[in-house]
Amino acid sequence: MPLEAGLLEILACPACHAPLREESGPDRHELVCTSKDCGLAYPVRDGIPVLLVDEARRTS
Repeated sequence: MPLEAGLLEILACPACHAPLREESGPDRHELVCTSKDCGLAYPVRDGIPVLLVDEARRTS
C-alpha cells in the first residue's frame, strides 16, 4: 500500500535530513534515504513509516 504523495514530500531522513523514496517488494515496504552517505532504509508497518534510526537497516 503506497503512502500518500503529500506525506512522502514532507518526510525526511531523521539521521541526515535528506529526502526519502518509497520502495516495496513482495516481503518489504520501506522508505530509503536518498543520500549516498547515509543509506538508511526505514520500515513501513501497517502503512505507518517507522522513522527511528534504531529500526532502520543499512543499504549496500
